[in-house]
Amino acid sequence: MSVVFVAASQLPTPFAVFTMHGFLDEDTGKEHLALTLGEINDGAPVLGRLHSECLTGDALFSQRCDCGSQLEAALRAIAAEGRGVLLYLRQEGRGIGLLNKIRAYELQDGGADTVEANEQLGFGADQRDYSICQPMLAHLGVSAIKLMTNNPRKVKALEGFGLRVASRVPLQTGQNLHNKKYLATKANKLGHLLGSLHQAEVEDEL
Repeated sequence: MSVVFVAASQLPTPFAVFTMHGFLDEDTGKEHLALTLGEINDGAPVLGRLHSECLTGDALFSQRCDCGSQLEAALRAIAAEGRGVLLYLRQEGRGIGLLNKIRAYELQDGGADTVEANEQLGFGADQRDYSICQPMLAHLGVSAIKLMTNNPRKVKALEGFGLRVASRVPLQTGQNLHNKKYLATKANKLGHLLGSLHQAEVEDEL
């Protein structure tokens, strides 16, 4: 894998003025971002998140998932901390791409859950590749992280790349009537740790 740094600039947001770092994966042609705040290369654990692109949730306010709410909550948390990093990874639809995600949504409209829909299209339940994070974090000087996630797979991935995960910070937000089944599936089939509030929704589906 060849992930190279391209450029960095300021990014003013409603939460803080972040520094935006652009990276190119030369093997796939995909462009990834890191948003940083404060000094993050001193070896102390950094509050951070690995956020896979979700155009429908992040930009179009979809309530079919919790992605947009998680993105906003993570940026707010980093701003409150005054120090942190968010990697924005171009892995739409858990790695299947935007148009295939729409096809998966069509199957979900017909009754499939999010995992069944991916599998009916011939994909794995989760095709994301977190190896792209290692060179990005190495460039930024991050060696230890307080990872905002409900997904144990992200913790294992980072630890497998030699990064120290000092703690897992739950990111439980964005539940609504439209994503109730989606959250239940993430807990039951993908092993996400969704906490007591989400667990109550999961139990309703059992």
